Amino acid sequence: MIFELDNVELSFNGKQILYGLYIKAETGRITGILGSNGCGKTSLLRIFFGNLSCNNKLVRINNKGTLKKLYSIENVKFLSQTNFLPNISLKKLFNIYRVSLEEFTEKLPSFRIYKNFKLNELSGGEKRMVSIWLTIKSDAKLVLLDEPFTHLTPVYTEIIKEELINEKKNKAILLTDHLYKDIMEISDELYFIKDGCSRAVSTTDELEKLGYVTTP
Repeated sequence: MIFELDNVELSFNGKQILYGLYIKAETGRITGILGSNGCGKTSLLRIFFGNLSCNNKLVRINNKGTLKKLYSIENVKFLSQTNFLPNISLKKLFNIYRVSLEEFTEKLPSFRIYKNFKLNELSGGEKRMVSIWLTIKSDAKLVLLDEPFTHLTPVYTEIIKEELINEKKNKAILLTDHLYKDIMEISDELYFIKDGCSRAVSTTDELEKLGYVTTP
């Protein structure tokens, strides 16, 4: 499937945040979004998902425009930066999401003791790991991830990167994070947002020229 967000215009208090922006995500590919703080990355994902209004946008699914909010479509999932899961046991959470708890604990044996724990009994990093896993392992055809690697340990980060590569066979994945090296490592396509517009990039040299990274 191909999901496109086109001609996005967003302003706050008269200030233009996004203008004429275009992003595409498609099954079999991971699309990364980079940009400085405040450039509109989170807003972009929320606009795509449908829970943030904007001045203008065009959403297309498989080249056909749609007026539906993507959050109303069962096969679209969004991982926000804040916890969105109910405070129930991990066993119940995984059942609700129809995701295998056994596969999760096989990959992360330290979670085996938490099967009957409520979510709030876990640490912040552990809760984040559960949220990410449930999102990327869901039956969604489009997955939007807002800073999935932030607050994760390096070990957790590597596990999630591996699972994203596995899951992209059946999903379109769109993600953003400040940890640009991790994003670049797994992305098949990469967009950089600056001055309200998006542009395709592919190398660290390009990001350096855009003033996003510096090399020693």
